[in-house]
Amino acid sequence: MAIDPRIALQQFIASLERHFEAASTRRGDDFTAVEQAYDHLKDAFLDYEEALGEKYEEYLPIELAEDN
Repeated sequence: MAIDPRIALQQFIASLERHFEAASTRRGDDFTAVEQAYDHLKDAFLDYEEALGEKYEEYLPIELAEDN
């Protein structure tokens, strides 16, 4: 069972903020923090979408980009 949608939403928003901070403070060619924030954001997105689907049978109008 997924987590409560409200909690999942809060975690998703926090992940967006962490990703922004990592991207906006990156210096040089070190992408480690950005990559970690990206992975966390991706997981938080999926958790939120799953929570919405299980609780309300609703889904986000957004799809994750496929790795090329």
